[in-house]
Amino acid sequence: MLDRRHFIAALAASAVGGRGTKGAADQAPATQTAPPGAAAAAALPLPPADHPILGSLTPVIAGARHVRLHPDKVEQTAGWMAYEGLPWPDFRSPLYPEGNDADTLDYIFLTATINFAFTDFERRVMFQTEYGGAVHSDSEAMDACLKRAYDQGLPILEGRYLAAITRAELDRIFAGNITIPMLDQRLEIFHQVGRRLEQDYGGRFHRFVAAGPPRLYAAGGQGLLDRLLDQFPSFRDTSDYRGHRVLFQKRAQLLWWNLHARFRSTGFFALADPERLTIFADYIVPVAFRLLGLTSYSDALEQAINRGRIIPAQSEEEIEIRAFTLWAAELLTQAINRRRPADRQLISPVVDGRLWTHYHTTHWPHHLTVTTAY
Repeated sequence: MLDRRHFIAALAASAVGGRGTKGAADQAPATQTAPPGAAAAAALPLPPADHPILGSLTPVIAGARHVRLHPDKVEQTAGWMAYEGLPWPDFRSPLYPEGNDADTLDYIFLTATINFAFTDFERRVMFQTEYGGAVHSDSEAMDACLKRAYDQGLPILEGRYLAAITRAELDRIFAGNITIPMLDQRLEIFHQVGRRLEQDYGGRFHRFVAAGPPRLYAAGGQGLLDRLLDQFPSFRDTSDYRGHRVLFQKRAQLLWWNLHARFRSTGFFALADPERLTIFADYIVPVAFRLLGLTSYSDALEQAINRGRIIPAQSEEEIEIRAFTLWAAELLTQAINRRRPADRQLISPVVDGRLWTHYHTTHWPHHLTVTTAY
């Protein structure tokens, strides 16, 4: 989400149906179907073994008990989505500092470090704040709070400041309708990030970016994604599924997508391999796939979500929801590209943006998981 809410503005002028509108195919949940047995699972297309993240999903896709993928619905959805505009975003926003590319880059990084959990899990109240004459909600409220602090002259982009910030100071920065959820976890992350920036990069994240090749993956673990996960461990997003290590790396990948989309046209920063990004496994895209019928859940999981029960982090149910989100998105992107000319091919994050912008305000319930991963 960092911040996919801002992607709405970029899509509003060109997306079919306009901002926030849904076509007939978008509106009703598909008929529920129980997860497959072993024979049905074996018939599913499986992720490529040579992709670091997608390849890790195979044990989940092949052995799922709670979530099912429907390839026929993938093709059906691609049959109309392929002909939409589906523009690339540039993630410009009044809630980002502009005029200094280093500051903008470092600010996007800062928001990425704590881009999770904006709803009070007990009261079901979303975090909101007022800034610039408007009320902002969810992750956009986080951006607004940080932009307000930046405008006030607080050195929030400096490692030294982040490493020493107190809980009371952070609470003041995130002044809103409620205490921002998981404030203590955000404080710990700021301290960890600040110490690393101050120790190794002169206090600023853009120096970390400049210290290696502009690739997600590079020899010897020197790619941006591997280096980020190694030096900023709060970005690590992995799960254990029946003894298999499954990778998601949602916030880490979303950071590099935001930076690539924001700066690729200016020359300040661009990934050499953006096609290796996956979709971003969060709360909203699984809802889109559930409503479009690309996935379906077991009766027990469907009922738990609809009744607002917490789906525990690292549970089989949560891992399957996220794994099938990544793989369904990859298959959908491939199916869309088969219907588009060579000069209009897409990568998964663009499809992610289309789904997120159309479904982030849906009234249909999404799963609730207490986690810093997304």
